[in-house]
Amino acid sequence: MKTLARLYSALLLLTALISAPALAAPIVDAAAVKAAQARGAIVWDVRATPLYRKGHIPGAVSIGDAGNVLRNAVTEDFIETAQIEKILGNAGIDPAQKIIVYAERGNPYAYFGRLALQYFGAQKVSVFHDGVEGWQDAGFALETADAQRPARTLKPSPHPELIASTEDVVSRAKTGAAQIIDARCAGEYLGNDVRAIRGGHIPGALNIPYERNWKDPETNAKMSRRQVADNKGAGLAPTDALRSLYAKLDPNKETVVYCQSGVRAAETAAVLETLGFNKVKVYDSSWLGYAARLDAPAERETFFNVGAMNGRLASMQRKIDELERMIGELHSSHVAKATCAAGKVC
Repeated sequence: MKTLARLYSALLLLTALISAPALAAPIVDAAAVKAAQARGAIVWDVRATPLYRKGHIPGAVSIGDAGNVLRNAVTEDFIETAQIEKILGNAGIDPAQKIIVYAERGNPYAYFGRLALQYFGAQKVSVFHDGVEGWQDAGFALETADAQRPARTLKPSPHPELIASTEDVVSRAKTGAAQIIDARCAGEYLGNDVRAIRGGHIPGALNIPYERNWKDPETNAKMSRRQVADNKGAGLAPTDALRSLYAKLDPNKETVVYCQSGVRAAETAAVLETLGFNKVKVYDSSWLGYAARLDAPAERETFFNVGAMNGRLASMQRKIDELERMIGELHSSHVAKATCAAGKVC
């Protein structure tokens, strides 16, 4: 009887595995994008419209800058679900279908797009990390004409259990019940770069800036200084290097990732999933939400000095006023000289 019971349990497990929807690989390459498109997958370009129209993967749809379109500009939380339903539906982006999201190489907003779709029920959504540059590097052409998909009437249900809430994270910070990764830069983590009401970090959080997932974490800085000609350094680091980067963490323990508003954290979360971490949650409200909870414990805590900021703004305004006055005087002088040169009475 025990043997039959074990066989029956094994059959139930096998049936569940067969019937369960296959989850998509979190991160894919250009060849996988091409193959998925051939099978009818949706490709979503999350960049701003001018960049999209400058050149995008053929057939890719756009709603504009997804980070701005889908979020409240002040709180950086999702806008009303009904609005998101309409925006995605009009673009033909159906979370029930296979979807690949991309932007520029390494751009974390592609991962934000994936997180947004997962929140609204998508189970087969991947990120093309190398983005538009990777598509071209693979020898594939871009197009500039807007792609259209048939509009869909969507009724996706939010799945808040897929992300960590502020209440969850405050509780975990007090009890140490989860391992926490801070994907922000070192300045933010140390409280020197304050971008919310408070600076600092969640107690016990391990600071691993999201750019460290790349071959060269300094790629953006080097490009701004024109030290490199392209963003190839923003490609994902080799798997062995990534395993070493997160070697201190337990893949079987719940892992919460946060940043300022959940965008950079979404990239790190996807990388962890590729490494076999099976209990990863993005803290969507991230430091903006955590810092606003003044009862939430913080290490390296600093407070935003509103008075000092107002003083700097006032000083800047005085400099702008003085510059405008000088420009006005130069303009008047130029007009007067031009009048004299034309032979008129000076």
